[in-house]
Amino acid sequence: MTATSAHGSYYLASANQTLPTESLEGEVDADVCVIGGGYTGLSAALHLSQQGYSVALLEAETLGYGASGRNGGQVAPGHNMDHESLVKKVGKEIADLLWQISLESVELVRELIDQHQIECDKKDGVMHVAAKPAHNHHFEESVEYARRVLNYDDVEYVAPADVQQMLGTDKYHAGELYTRALHLHPLNYALGLAKAAQQAGARLFEHSRVTGYQSGAKPRVETATGAVNCKYILLATNGYLGKLEPRVAGKIMPINNFILATEPLSDELVKQINANDYAVADSRFVINYFRISGDNRLLWGGGENYSPNFPADIRSFVRKYMLEFYPQLENTRIDYGWGGTLAITLNRMPHFERLDQTLFVAHGYSGHGVAMATLGGKLMAEAIAGSAERFDAFAKVPTPTFPGGTLLRWPGLVAGMLYYSMRDRFF
Repeated sequence: MTATSAHGSYYLASANQTLPTESLEGEVDADVCVIGGGYTGLSAALHLSQQGYSVALLEAETLGYGASGRNGGQVAPGHNMDHESLVKKVGKEIADLLWQISLESVELVRELIDQHQIECDKKDGVMHVAAKPAHNHHFEESVEYARRVLNYDDVEYVAPADVQQMLGTDKYHAGELYTRALHLHPLNYALGLAKAAQQAGARLFEHSRVTGYQSGAKPRVETATGAVNCKYILLATNGYLGKLEPRVAGKIMPINNFILATEPLSDELVKQINANDYAVADSRFVINYFRISGDNRLLWGGGENYSPNFPADIRSFVRKYMLEFYPQLENTRIDYGWGGTLAITLNRMPHFERLDQTLFVAHGYSGHGVAMATLGGKLMAEAIAGSAERFDAFAKVPTPTFPGGTLLRWPGLVAGMLYYSMRDRFF
């Protein structure tokens, strides 16, 4: 990510608080050192501190700097691998547990917002929609499966005519509406978690990039200006892992995704393009997703790339995707355009692992990070406290290494993504 990439972010411009933080100078002692100041790390710091552990969190940039402060803000249940596929991979008992954990992840976000009075434009409802009529049957089958097999009733099938009326476009077709799902301002949510963690006793260090660590009998984490001596290390860097931990680097692939924010829209125009104020994501492989901000802007996510660099003009890069569906916004001003780096896995499931008795890792949320990363931090805290059943449930899902590891994963992924991008357009 380039050094200036955050400057076009609507979320950064509308952040509602700054927190008193420090950079790590010298040596400190803590029960747990958390590496990474996104949802996973902040949630772990909060839950561990509430259980009486002393926590030092190290963030290379600023809290919420990465995907946690840049994403689409959608919070919905489920996984990228559906329940039926998980049953085949890990058996019904673990698959059922993973489904229940996904439900809990959404409720946890809701509870944390309410408990800590986090002001983050929380709204209800996430709708997944078909980008092509051929995808309609998938949504019918998905809703029927959720109700019949999972006994889950907080999802509704939405007929094509109703989707088109709700969204003011004939480019979308059937859909599934998750009524208990929600959407929010992701950076303000992250900052709210950080404030809660601080109030619970965690020490949060910004601009404290980790240069190396050792786990085992005497865990120690080092930065250029200090070190943390601890009992446990939590690795929560997601797409910013780099070369810090070679044993798991090949399990994830960092990719970049991009979002724009329009000027504030009139109430009338908002009603035309999102009558129910839901967050929306479509069925393309490289998805489009959008929602309305707290101040009536359309926030539209579309397009991604797989290089270290962002497009020179992010606003124009994303705008073309928006205009495919809403050409009436041709003359609407685009006020912000920004990107972020997330981590995907080959099977699009989170990768949780205990590398040794004192070192835990959770990353690779593959676009489901708001809910699952929040819960991932809680599961790490549970594992340290001696209750690792739920953390281990994710660890039992096989996470294959990208072919060729970190050296060759990029060309392979690009070839695959280009293939699926062509399928989005032509099949």
